[in-house]
Amino acid sequence: MDEEQPQTGMSGSLSVGRAAVVLALFVAAVAILVSVGTRESVSGVPSTAPTTTPTTVAAGGSTTTTAAGATTTTHAATTTTAHHGRHGATTTTTTVPASTVSVVVANGTSTNGLAGHYTSVIGAGGYSMKAAIDAATSVPTSAVYYAPGFQPEAAAIATTIGVKPTEVLPISTATPVSATSGLDVIVVIGQDLATTTTT
Repeated sequence: MDEEQPQTGMSGSLSVGRAAVVLALFVAAVAILVSVGTRESVSGVPSTAPTTTPTTVAAGGSTTTTAAGATTTTHAATTTTAHHGRHGATTTTTTVPASTVSVVVANGTSTNGLAGHYTSVIGAGGYSMKAAIDAATSVPTSAVYYAPGFQPEAAAIATTIGVKPTEVLPISTATPVSATSGLDVIVVIGQDLATTTTT
């Protein structure tokens, strides 16, 4: 019986050729992965943390320009923070002390004592409360009205007393209170709160 002889020549060089091709493909794949892993992100998320520029403004009306060029008009002692996010956009947050926000509660129902009750409830938050009044008309739904710049405070008051966010509105000629001058927030109690309130 003849012993089989190992194959040499053409078959051996094919194996070496295949190994070289596989090795070249491996090196190319690694190079592609490394280049993908080291290039800048294109997701739109900033690679550095946003910067914040705090500015403190004294009491009284004044205008402040932050380092980024954003202009803020303030109406009371405030702390303004300019947040510099993606693409240089500036977001300004103003904190107004509750004691500087003038608030009046108007009773828009025939139920006695509602405006006084809610004046006490809201006043517990430190707001500058005016004497309770009656609304010019009866209203079915309670609402909180705000002067320019006082929407955050109006929204906070609405949450405190259970008024829907959709009923937080700017003061206008449609506000059912005869005198709105000098007021920052006007709360009008409607029949919806009258039915759920014990005074």
